[in-house]
Amino acid sequence: MRKLRQAVIVEGRYDKSKLCSMLDATIITTDGFDIFKDPGKMNLIRALAAKDGVIILTDSDAAGFRIRSYIAGALPKETVTHVYIPDIPGKEHRKAQPSAEGKLGVEGIPAELLIQALERAGVFADGEPAPEAKRRITQADLMEWGLSGGEGSFARRQKVLKKLKLSARMNTKAMLQSINALYSYEDFAAFLETL
Repeated sequence: MRKLRQAVIVEGRYDKSKLCSMLDATIITTDGFDIFKDPGKMNLIRALAAKDGVIILTDSDAAGFRIRSYIAGALPKETVTHVYIPDIPGKEHRKAQPSAEGKLGVEGIPAELLIQALERAGVFADGEPAPEAKRRITQADLMEWGLSGGEGSFARRQKVLKKLKLSARMNTKAMLQSINALYSYEDFAAFLETL
């Protein structure tokens, strides 16, 4: 499994599932065109871009390029790495019909070709010293802070998400992934003290 410091932006959950089996990275989905009407998700992407940069890895069809262009246009150019998949005719196994353009998307591209595309973009930090491991925020921490599993936790979680300018639609798992990508345990605990 290859490690990436930058977050990877993909279109859907099947793309994310494919990459999770290959990469140790934060992977964010746009949920297709939902990205156009989800300011909270764009705020998360902006924060990730500012922290370590983002990799945009969308399908090679018109929809993928439209999503790619929208995200890239909302971020400083130097924080974005574009990774492009090859045009391969075919259809994903789970689909009855090929896509409108008849090309495989990220989920259908063979793993070795995805790794090659990422390597060509120069996103792997091979040979660099590993960043110091930080204490990750856990589900138990969220429970201890009253953000999960208890009376009033939903309202407290909504308050935190609003303050962080993240999507109010995030469930606990998505919130946990997002705050771990953006904050150390100590920084997030200090942030909670300010509320």
